Amino acid sequence: MSSNRVMFAPTKPVFARSRASRRDAGVSRGAGPSTGGRRLGHALLLVILAGVLVLTGCEREEVVHPVPPASEIATYYVWEGGVTAEISGNVAQVSVTIDPEQYRRGGDLWAKAFPYLFIFSPATRDALSDHPGLGGVRVTARHPNGDAIATAMLSRGTLTPGNWNRALSIARDARQEGTERPGRVQDLVRWGEDHTDFEYNPDYIRNP
Repeated sequence: MSSNRVMFAPTKPVFARSRASRRDAGVSRGAGPSTGGRRLGHALLLVILAGVLVLTGCEREEVVHPVPPASEIATYYVWEGGVTAEISGNVAQVSVTIDPEQYRRGGDLWAKAFPYLFIFSPATRDALSDHPGLGGVRVTARHPNGDAIATAMLSRGTLTPGNWNRALSIARDARQEGTERPGRVQDLVRWGEDHTDFEYNPDYIRNP
């Protein structure tokens, strides 16, 4: 809240006059308010107006952005295994079911990477951009029996626009080249662990 200052212009000094000089100048006692009085009145008026403006600014309420419904969040993500979404507070809780065969072939490395493949995607970026009331997105990769294998949460504001571009590129390389080049998947896991709150289930990931 910025302070409002009233600046007073310097005035010429006023010297006492004799009755004769006042009479010669056509000024009689009681003829009207003095110049000094008018200036003081104007100054007080400015102070009052400034105070009103300050109080009005303090009472102005912040805009509250609504949190989107879970059904709308789910539409951002497409996954053959199925996607479900819930809202907890202002955080979207997204769950994706992983094919056990994919988990078996990929081992611990791919099991860790699954949440990051969804977190660092245009879907998450667009959901946060479209809904200012959304505080973050948590993605959980689940076994078909419902157990959580790995989870990661990205909070709003964690990534700058430049970092978002980098994250999308790393995740894309892992999806497209990870089978032949496991180092791409490792890069994604490292990036995810550096930029999210994550948790791995030791029942499914032997080296969390």
